[in-house]
Amino acid sequence: MEKLVNQAAHAFWRHKRVLVTGHTGFKGAWLSKVLHHLGAQVTGVSLAPAATSAFAFMRVDQCLASHLILDIRDADALRSAVHQTQPEVVFHLAAQALVGDGFRDPAGTFATNVNGSVNLMQAMRGLTQVQAAVMVTSDKVYRNDNTGRPFKESDPLGGHDPYSASKAAAEIAIDSWRHSFGPSLPPMATVRAGNVIGGGDFGHERLIPDLVRAQQAGQTLSIRHPHATRPFQHVLDVLHAYLLTAQALATAQAAVPAALNIGPQAAEIRVMDLLDHWQEAIGAVLPWTCHTREDMPEQKRLALDSSLARRTLGWQPAWNTAQAIVHTAHWYQAWRAGEDMSVHSAQAIADYFGKGNTHE
Repeated sequence: MEKLVNQAAHAFWRHKRVLVTGHTGFKGAWLSKVLHHLGAQVTGVSLAPAATSAFAFMRVDQCLASHLILDIRDADALRSAVHQTQPEVVFHLAAQALVGDGFRDPAGTFATNVNGSVNLMQAMRGLTQVQAAVMVTSDKVYRNDNTGRPFKESDPLGGHDPYSASKAAAEIAIDSWRHSFGPSLPPMATVRAGNVIGGGDFGHERLIPDLVRAQQAGQTLSIRHPHATRPFQHVLDVLHAYLLTAQALATAQAAVPAALNIGPQAAEIRVMDLLDHWQEAIGAVLPWTCHTREDMPEQKRLALDSSLARRTLGWQPAWNTAQAIVHTAHWYQAWRAGEDMSVHSAQAIADYFGKGNTHE
């Protein structure tokens, strides 16, 4: 595969001080390992990692210059961490990221996703060395009327469930801080991606982790909405877009939109289609059944128009949806076989991004 990060980009990240909030989560763990591969000095700020996690299996702690365990709802602790580490680039991924947990703890979800984002922006105010801040929200920030039309960045924000609404509220807060306190803040952009798949996701009530657990236990997988369509995409494709966003903000070579959709190149697919691709990838039948839960209503269709990111960043996903599913399935197969997933994941990153600036 053609390497996607050129030498100029490698040079940009070499020795760069980067702060990643949420580095113990699924995407945050992969991002920290990618940045380490590119030669950055990574500080992670997050809650403690789960024992069963991408962070643990990929030994992400070995990729960090600093590993700070704190709650982003604690404004003073977060401010102290930001001022202590003096980052040049910030990636904000820390969040309550599960739809189900949003129903169970709506107040906590809003506190983390909205107040946590505000706390970070307040901590960055006046720090002139911060060249760029990439604020990660979700593809679920849009007011979904179920017409099936791919959402554009200019579409109205909304969200019926607490998780989606909290992410839309975070978008509004970020835009408010940008307009109200812009001169004291670094260049910022929000990135809206979702249904991100890849090895190492073990979250509860999530499709692929549930699939892997059912496969391990030899049980029938229970699916809530098999006909629902989603823009599934691989974590490395999404992180590549995040990196390009940060580089564009920091170098000011082109105007970066305030918000960018990050979605797959092809159309979204049904949940049941993902299961078909998975079975083909592993060469085995995965029995499943439908069990709709009325306490967790979900939108039937979600689609993104990512043409703005392609046009402004020059970003293109390397893998289509079927390839993303295959790469994900193979990661879990290697994990189940007892392979060293730190080495396995580092090789996947090197294959995707090319030769790095560090020795893995």
